[in-house]
Amino acid sequence: MGRVTERRRVIRVRDGQVTTRPDTLVAEEPLEIRLNGKPLAITMRTPGDDFALAAGFLVSEGVLGSADELRGIVYCAGATQDGSNTYNVVDVQLAPGVPVPDITLERNVYTTSSCGLCGKASLDAVRTTARFTIDDAPPVRLEPELLASLPDRLRAAQRVFDRTGGLHAAALFTEGGELLDVREDVGRHNAVDKLVGRALQNGGLPLSRSVLLVSGRASFELAQKAVMAGIPVLAAVSAPSSLAVDLAAESGLTLVGFLRGASMNVYAGAHRIALAAPAAQG
Repeated sequence: MGRVTERRRVIRVRDGQVTTRPDTLVAEEPLEIRLNGKPLAITMRTPGDDFALAAGFLVSEGVLGSADELRGIVYCAGATQDGSNTYNVVDVQLAPGVPVPDITLERNVYTTSSCGLCGKASLDAVRTTARFTIDDAPPVRLEPELLASLPDRLRAAQRVFDRTGGLHAAALFTEGGELLDVREDVGRHNAVDKLVGRALQNGGLPLSRSVLLVSGRASFELAQKAVMAGIPVLAAVSAPSSLAVDLAAESGLTLVGFLRGASMNVYAGAHRIALAAPAAQG
């Protein structure tokens, strides 16, 4: 199976001095996801947690919502012409009676950036396929100081990033700030799928009392994945997109961006953040 990191020789230039040395890089390989034996999607990912990644992807697609709907996931032997197993193809088998979505060559999976959907069409797609509503009654209530502490906790848990500097991360926290799980991947959407997939496998969906923190920005795709898993709070260290804010406002998701140090922007769902009254602007 592919490794999480690989070594490559690099020419290093520092203060005019040129040297050669080995460098540790994050591995990137394709993963083909099949559903009941039929090709469904291909994603570029960091090898590891592939079964969780496939399961989480299917949660995002509205295909899976609980562990009992999943019969099993296997690597496909003989995935190449010579019959060897590359560990880059997985087949997800649904439990009997679970509806199988229509899979055609023309089918566009709306969770990908090349889906061809935008604006209201994307919001409608989430609305019609969501298995869970964001139902955290009473609402999750977070102190700003607790939120501000989460990026450092995520960074401390990024083992592979420390060696490569080239991975995104996603983490789940309790409303009290306890770290539940963290996953790394070359794609932040894959890191979130790995988290959600592991939660599904452990019977933990919906994640109605949790906080999802992602490195980088909060795209529509990440907001969609949070909503599909029933997560009430999504926080990102960088900016959200306009469509992510629209989805958060419509679905009841709390969306926090630019979470850096003691600073943050709350774009939607401010009722879950224990904020002081905003100062009047002159």
